[in-house]
Amino acid sequence: MIFVDTSAFLALVHLDDPNHDQAMQTWKKLIEDEQQLISNNYVLVESIALIQRRLGLRAVSILHNDILPFVEIDWLDEELHNAIVKTVLKNNRRQISLVDRSSFDTMRRYEVQTAFAFDSHFPDEGFEVIP
Repeated sequence: MIFVDTSAFLALVHLDDPNHDQAMQTWKKLIEDEQQLISNNYVLVESIALIQRRLGLRAVSILHNDILPFVEIDWLDEELHNAIVKTVLKNNRRQISLVDRSSFDTMRRYEVQTAFAFDSHFPDEGFEVIP
């Protein structure tokens, strides 16, 4: 199982992103290899907001219609939300967002070791990243 981060979603739909070509190659390989992909609803909200603001609704449509059907979504509930907020406050690190913490939580609960991401916080937390 591979966790898909906002940074990967953005690179996939943004043709001018410096990581676009590498992201597309990785995505095609993941799909060809029938890898099980997972993300969560916090990453979805962040991704859609970011892509809409930077690229517009056409790019959001591409994400929603062409990419997300291949990704299982972990829907975080109130209990998980409160636990993640507690972790954010306890760790006292401004650079690690609530969305990042939610990603790490999803990965740990599903025992996922690898993230499709262009975000250095994943290796800092002990996860592998691709590409």
